[in-house]
Amino acid sequence: MAGFSDSDLTCDRFLGGQLTIAQPRHGYRAGVDPVLLAATVPALPGQSVLDLGCGAGAASLCLGRRLPGLHLTGVELQQDYADLARRNAETNAIELTVVTADLRRLPAELRARIFDHVIANPPYFQRSRGTASGDPGRDAALAGETPLVDWVATATLRLAPTGYLTLIQKADRLCDILSAFDHRLGSVVILPLSPRPGRAAELVIVQARKGGRAALRLLAPLVLHEGDRHERDGESYTDRVRAILRDGAALMLKN
Repeated sequence: MAGFSDSDLTCDRFLGGQLTIAQPRHGYRAGVDPVLLAATVPALPGQSVLDLGCGAGAASLCLGRRLPGLHLTGVELQQDYADLARRNAETNAIELTVVTADLRRLPAELRARIFDHVIANPPYFQRSRGTASGDPGRDAALAGETPLVDWVATATLRLAPTGYLTLIQKADRLCDILSAFDHRLGSVVILPLSPRPGRAAELVIVQARKGGRAALRLLAPLVLHEGDRHERDGESYTDRVRAILRDGAALMLKN
């Protein structure tokens, strides 16, 4: 395949080995974030899902493994990662259509479609506030050139009426997310992700519904790790998080 040779890649197990995902050894590598994102999507078999900035396909494939029968489409700007997502979908026998495109300039066939769900793990850092990474793939995934407001605008346009938008983002960018929502998105639910008990949330999952009218809800934090600090090598996830990461359990926000 173009871009990555086999020696450039590692094959990593997700969902307790239910998925095997190839990803670059030195570029952007998916961790627990896309798994948690996929767990919160309230999809039903037969529904359609659009994954903006799908990378190597981790979030879509986690969702597809948890809920067979979905119609999954990913959009990825970088050709190398788009090819890798297609390869990972084939390896795991999950149907995923991957379109190589800038989300601000989607091809006509995607602009003609609407989806029951749109998910995204947009770059966490603003280009103006940091130094570019030496690896182009990692830099695009972590900072990128596309403003967060454009991610939300594209997602909103592609959502069907009553469809769900689900994002994972750094907690300090929550204001940016909410300010990007317009009157079409409502029934917002925010789930803070705290690394340990008593620690401030570092990430948030934000879910909104197109045409939703319910009041915004801020949920109690989901604590990722047991204990007040790291005391030993090895896994320390809480039981609830371990069930999501290892067994593919759902994390419903009850929007």
